[in-house]
Amino acid sequence: MQLIDTSTTQKASSLGFQESPVAQIIVRYRRIIEANKAVERLFGYTRADLINRSVQRLYPSTADFNQIGERCEARMRETGDTNYEDERFMQASDKTIFWVQAKGATLSPQDPFSLMIWSFEKIADKSYRSVDLSPREREVAHHLVNGRTSREIGEALNISHRTVEVHRARLMRKFNVKNTAALVSEIVHAF
Repeated sequence: MQLIDTSTTQKASSLGFQESPVAQIIVRYRRIIEANKAVERLFGYTRADLINRSVQRLYPSTADFNQIGERCEARMRETGDTNYEDERFMQASDKTIFWVQAKGATLSPQDPFSLMIWSFEKIADKSYRSVDLSPREREVAHHLVNGRTSREIGEALNISHRTVEVHRARLMRKFNVKNTAALVSEIVHAF
């Protein structure tokens, strides 16, 4: 039997990070500089697929990546808190979208994104693959779940509110529902 080298604190710490059952990444300005094995299992990427890549790769849309990043940085700067957590949609390498609890800690409070550690824990085993959504439909669905109106969604995505209504109608057909409340419920349950 081969013994695992834990002869130094640094080796033991590295082993603890890599083998942790919790998916963890270390990021510098939202680029992944390290990822553990649990991240590989959760997201379906190899470590090599993630290192030196933008964390945007793990988000279902650019809008999610931008909005969550802005919200996180603003809250940390306003409150001076070094920790941030939320629940959000994330996306695996096979395009499966799932709901996670994300927790981040900055190691540089004066510039929160210069060095952060993040953990991700899947909230439900239910993942969404039965309805094929376009990237824009995913963006609209995200905003609908968050209670935004067509006008608000249109402003956020730089499209007209009428275009948002077209996407909403397509989503309703794909989910086979008759109203927005039922649509939101189906989206939330699907993810």
